[in-house]
Amino acid sequence: EDAEGRPVYNWRITDSIFDTYIQRGMKPLAQIGFMPEALSINPQPYQHNWKPGEPYNKIYTGWAYPPKDYAKWGELVYQWVKHCVERYGRREVESWYWEVWNEPNGYWKGTQEEFFKLYDFAADGLKRALPSARIGGPNIAGTSSAGATAFMHAFIKHCLYGKNYATGKTGSPLEALLFHAKGNPKLKDGVVWMNMSPQLRDIEAGIKIAMTYPETKSLPLIVGESDPEGCAACGMATNPSNAYRNGTMYSSYTAASFARKYELAQLYKGNLIGAVSWSFEFEDQPWFYGFRDLATNGVDKPVLNVFRMFGMMKGNLVSAESNRMYPLRNVIDSSIRGSTDIGAIASGDKKSAAIMIWNYHDEDVKGEPEDIIVSVKNLPAKAFVLKEFRIDDQHSNSYETWKKMGSPQNPTREEIKKLEASGMLQSKGSIEKLQTKKGEARLPISLARQGVSLLVLEW
Repeated sequence: EDAEGRPVYNWRITDSIFDTYIQRGMKPLAQIGFMPEALSINPQPYQHNWKPGEPYNKIYTGWAYPPKDYAKWGELVYQWVKHCVERYGRREVESWYWEVWNEPNGYWKGTQEEFFKLYDFAADGLKRALPSARIGGPNIAGTSSAGATAFMHAFIKHCLYGKNYATGKTGSPLEALLFHAKGNPKLKDGVVWMNMSPQLRDIEAGIKIAMTYPETKSLPLIVGESDPEGCAACGMATNPSNAYRNGTMYSSYTAASFARKYELAQLYKGNLIGAVSWSFEFEDQPWFYGFRDLATNGVDKPVLNVFRMFGMMKGNLVSAESNRMYPLRNVIDSSIRGSTDIGAIASGDKKSAAIMIWNYHDEDVKGEPEDIIVSVKNLPAKAFVLKEFRIDDQHSNSYETWKKMGSPQNPTREEIKKLEASGMLQSKGSIEKLQTKKGEARLPISLARQGVSLLVLEW
């Protein structure tokens, strides 16, 4: 603001972020937050100095507080969205989803009603700039907990039936429901044990809440943060259980957990349209330090290759069954603690099919490869081309390459080139031309523990 209290808008940083998305054909999930220093009712201190390992309450500074003027808050949102429409075009911005704040049951230092007021004024500003824009919330943390569930219900009821603080009318725009889901790894005798159950329970709770109200049953559902645990910025030094993030544990966990998200959506008939990996870029940090990132110093980690695999799966989901895949309810109740979970998720369109297969277990230890027979039925062609892509210790794994180099913290230019190459998604074996028998193909593979395979069939 200037000396007279008039707002001064500068979109340089947000433009640089959104420009990058648009140039790459990506759709931002635009988060409206946090509170600018000039608007905060408690502006000082504003810049926090929290570091991993320190008490987390040090992070809550002026950015976490309500605005001193809700009308100015609404106008800020209006001006930002108006600017986006002018820069990217109405049609582009209409395709985005907008959300207000993040985890208001933790990162909001106002009351619940004050958050509803914040949401109403933000939604009003958004709709004044672009009536067809889509907005939702509340991006609650710990969705399955009693407090988070109560917050979700109160938020939905406010949006459906409550008095709008900005307009005075009944209700507030609600075009999507967003909630968060986290797992809970632990270190036992020096070994990381993952725990998928809390993450799936959070997703189940969010979908079930949406199914409670006729008005929200068909709303798009977005898991605004969906991760194996809660602290992206906590590396192995302060949180040893986060050692899983560098290797194939993270990639196989991601494959196995995403498949269960689809199962939950199908079970409750929820309109789940996406899940966010709450991962960041940590610059000028040690190599493979164990942050929740998809790359370290520009070198891709194995987990990024699972998302590349998902990106190669075209068409619609098709039925996939495995005699070694844990039932959904077992995983929700107790994660993967017995034999390994050998499961699959598959897709198909008119000219191709893709099957992702994983061999996952919560305990982060090595294991012997297991022989698997993949039977693909109802193929419409007599012949097809088979490609296999693999993530394991020998493929698509920059971490193993780095360790074989001696774990250098100052790798040479030549070593960096090798790390970059090993971080890309790699195929296993050569492309094969195969025949079907009565519309069926049987494909044998051998998959190591914590390995992930993608079989792509084209005809």
